[in-house]
Amino acid sequence: MDKQHTLKDSFSLEGKGLHTGLGIKIKFNPAPENHGYKIKRIDIEGEPVIDAVAENVSETQRGTVLSKNGVQVRTVEHALAALYAYGVDNCLIEVDAPEFPILDGSSAIFSKEIERVGLQEQAVIREYYIVKNKIEYKDEITGSTIIALPDDKFCVNTFIAFDSVFLDNQYAVLEDLKDFPTEIASSRTFVFVREIESLLQNNLIKGGDLDNAIVIYERQISQERFDKLAEIMDMPKKDATQLGYIMNKPLVYPNEPARHKLLDILGDIALIGRPIKGRIIATCPGHRVNNEFARIIRKEIKLNDVQAPVYNPNIPPLIDINRIKQMLPHRYPFLMVEKIIEIGCNHIVGIKNVSINEPYFQGHFPSEPVMPGVLLVEAMAQTGGILVLNQIEEPHRYSTYFMKIDNVKFRKKVVPGDTLLFKLEMVGEIRRNIANMKGYVFVGEKIVCEAEFMAQIIKNK
Repeated sequence: MDKQHTLKDSFSLEGKGLHTGLGIKIKFNPAPENHGYKIKRIDIEGEPVIDAVAENVSETQRGTVLSKNGVQVRTVEHALAALYAYGVDNCLIEVDAPEFPILDGSSAIFSKEIERVGLQEQAVIREYYIVKNKIEYKDEITGSTIIALPDDKFCVNTFIAFDSVFLDNQYAVLEDLKDFPTEIASSRTFVFVREIESLLQNNLIKGGDLDNAIVIYERQISQERFDKLAEIMDMPKKDATQLGYIMNKPLVYPNEPARHKLLDILGDIALIGRPIKGRIIATCPGHRVNNEFARIIRKEIKLNDVQAPVYNPNIPPLIDINRIKQMLPHRYPFLMVEKIIEIGCNHIVGIKNVSINEPYFQGHFPSEPVMPGVLLVEAMAQTGGILVLNQIEEPHRYSTYFMKIDNVKFRKKVVPGDTLLFKLEMVGEIRRNIANMKGYVFVGEKIVCEAEFMAQIIKNK
């Protein structure tokens, strides 16, 4: 399992806000483990902090707006997309305005700065949200949909469609986040000239220009009206009869608008608070639909703070029962773990199939067989013992003895026919032959038991 990461050093940027037109300074700082993304408004007394999570999104018109206790910050998606794509888990962002700077309308400058300062690995294991079943959100009014499907990594497919000669149907894909800098980061936001008057009336895009957006002029208007728009937005006047893309810099990619929509998805998905393992398929996405989808996953995370491990019984175990018997002294009827399907320096996943033939079911209880809770704890302890012994030479010469068990919780009874998944994680490093662990027992996707352990590693006499 990989670790959380933060920035190695701070970096600062300056630019104007797309919607406010204000000159803005923003600074990205390293942050401690489990901090997540937080935004500090340093221009307000008390320097309030907004957690960058989906439920704090208050507005999604032409950008994502985060709010908390009456304080807000908008246009956060391009910066968050870069942080998410580069695997930055923890970052404190300081900004002196109610908006992030638009820069060139993409994530390119944020990405270059993240690459320049680099990342710092942290001590805590990164928690993923693993898509195990189809998740779908559909906007019944617009027809926009987002679907998440199981996959062994994070990838995105995006489809967009507009009633325009210059921008009709486009498709973009990101198969690996490593391709973000070259394939997605430089994709700019886009706008149709026909939308500009309405956006200005809604007090938006005051800082928009031909350098920070793709501007599509595909429905001719009068020269007088066209000139007036140019004056309002402080842009050079152009010939109203010349339709097409009118921004200063040509398209970076033929499907740049679709790639930018994909970029926006990354920025809005970052508000889930965990990286995802799964494939997202989005049709005509927008910030509102993206946020509704992110909220669905946030709710599931809150209900199941720790996800059950992925278990495929068709894959051979990493450690089978014969190897387990070489590592542990336990034997029938007290060997409680049957195979190990995942193991690393700091975590382990073990399996036990609960049979009606377990001897304790004769008395616990004859008419309603229930696995004793103390044996669930014992099974976790044995699995944790394998994790510890796997890290030392000649493990058969050592044993683990548990010195303390804390915060034991039983949430659901275990009965014959259940398949138990044990997930244990190290809490800190092994010091002076003492190991601390946190353990969970799952049946399906549900936690049935959890506990914290302290164990001592002792050489056998």
